[in-house]
Amino acid sequence: MNRLSHVQIVLFDGFDPLDVIAPFEVLVAGSDAAAADTVVELVSAEGPRTVASGTRGLTLRATARLDPDRPGYVVVPGASGPTAGDPDEVDTIPVLLARFGGTDAAPLMRRALDNPDVTVATVCGGSLALAMAGLIEGRTAVTHVQGMAVLEATGVRAVDARVVDDGDLVSAAGVTSGLDLGLHLLEREYGPRIAHAVETLFQYERRGTVWRRTGRVPVEV
Repeated sequence: MNRLSHVQIVLFDGFDPLDVIAPFEVLVAGSDAAAADTVVELVSAEGPRTVASGTRGLTLRATARLDPDRPGYVVVPGASGPTAGDPDEVDTIPVLLARFGGTDAAPLMRRALDNPDVTVATVCGGSLALAMAGLIEGRTAVTHVQGMAVLEATGVRAVDARVVDDGDLVSAAGVTSGLDLGLHLLEREYGPRIAHAVETLFQYERRGTVWRRTGRVPVEV
């Protein structure tokens, strides 16, 4: 089954715009290159609404409600905004990511993670949002370098790689890694020639080795 036939990118209050737009554009371009009919849509837990990002109020519109029962990919972005400040007064990135677990998105994402027909992908702090909500304990993932210790503290095995592919959970590191995530998903579903064609179109080369739970385990030397 090609799970890229349908992709839901989740918007929540304070999301990071580039975490959304980078994989959106890559996946749409890959669908065109593969002559496929991939549906890539912006969704929210609350349904159709205009959602404000954490970047100076820039908004995007969710056109549908997040459906955890629909086969395909669900992509969770991170948040943007100040990194420091009194959490009782300032919506810092940690505050926004922690708040995710108290929204309607958390139980929907739990259902998506439990659905064998869904692969969940995250960009930057998206994995932290899931981790702080207690949704990916025991899994392997990556997040922005500034959040790796927090990721570990939630019981997630944090791996310092640009993209971490843990089967039905795929995560990407810092904000620009949304491009790498999209290209990896294209290669995973359509093969390397489609991913390379989009790399060429975007004049961008993926960085690093994708970590997978396969092959030999490295030993200390």
